[in-house]
Amino acid sequence: MTQFNKIKEPIAEDLQKFEPYFRTMMKSRAPLLNIITNYILKRKGKQMRPMFVFLTARMLGQVNQSTFHAASLIELMHTATLIHDDVVDDSYMRRGLFSINALWRNKIAVLVGDYLLSRGLLLAINNDEYQLLKVVSEAVREMSEGELLQIEKARKLDITEEIYFEIIRKKTAVLLSACSEAGALSVGAKEGVIQKMKEFGTCVGIAFQIRDDIFDYSVNGITGKPSGNDIREKKMTLPLIYVLNNSTPSDRRIMISSIKNNKSNNNKVKELIKYVVNNGGIKYAETRMREYSGKATEILAGFPDSQSKEALIEFVKYTIERDK
Repeated sequence: MTQFNKIKEPIAEDLQKFEPYFRTMMKSRAPLLNIITNYILKRKGKQMRPMFVFLTARMLGQVNQSTFHAASLIELMHTATLIHDDVVDDSYMRRGLFSINALWRNKIAVLVGDYLLSRGLLLAINNDEYQLLKVVSEAVREMSEGELLQIEKARKLDITEEIYFEIIRKKTAVLLSACSEAGALSVGAKEGVIQKMKEFGTCVGIAFQIRDDIFDYSVNGITGKPSGNDIREKKMTLPLIYVLNNSTPSDRRIMISSIKNNKSNNNKVKELIKYVVNNGGIKYAETRMREYSGKATEILAGFPDSQSKEALIEFVKYTIERDK
């Protein structure tokens, strides 16, 4: 059994029921929309967000209709934001498949994203799930703010470690935080427990993003070399920020100049990657990643032992040990 299948085991039945339930949430009377939503469903990923909702709910109580509403609402909102992100980034691929805007152009992609957002809003309103709607709406707001903050800082290249953590909390961690908070809400958990699970999701999300940052400096199994995509896109990630903050003023100026002026120069990007690796950038990022994963595991230690709790602990391990 793979690590991921082991994580899914306590909620296998829930996920099996969730798939057709979520499919009904995507249906439309417009034929083109149904073609596109079927394409979206076929290329779905590992269902990490619904898993997070169901595992949290199972650890704290009994999965119920509200849990299915929570998982569907988050997945609808998340899918909509991904479609819009691809339009904003002019990205034509996602998970090795063509994006919606690549196949149906930007106008249709934006409208499909809007449709999914509206389906999420109606799901919450029609079922009186106002607390869930508040949680997810706040997450989407913060994700938008995080994206804009990152764009602003990419222009100026003046990001500090404090701002970096604010960006990744808003861009990545807030969604996993919403998953665990929504899962807890769906089973009527007490306020203190809900806040703990919200913090748990935040810690896992931050660790997850740092792991992604490290991948950019790691050897890619397909190409046999680091990708350096973050550097090319002028994204200031933790390994780079650490080295910049701990370099001499002269070396710092050279690095900043290289990021600004040589992003298309593969040799310069390779040099920068090597400099970051050799000067402790990866080691520092790994330390911070384990710090956050440790906090997440600590939070879970306060709950009674169960199969779902063990699966969430495995989820935390998977977050920092995954190879893609």
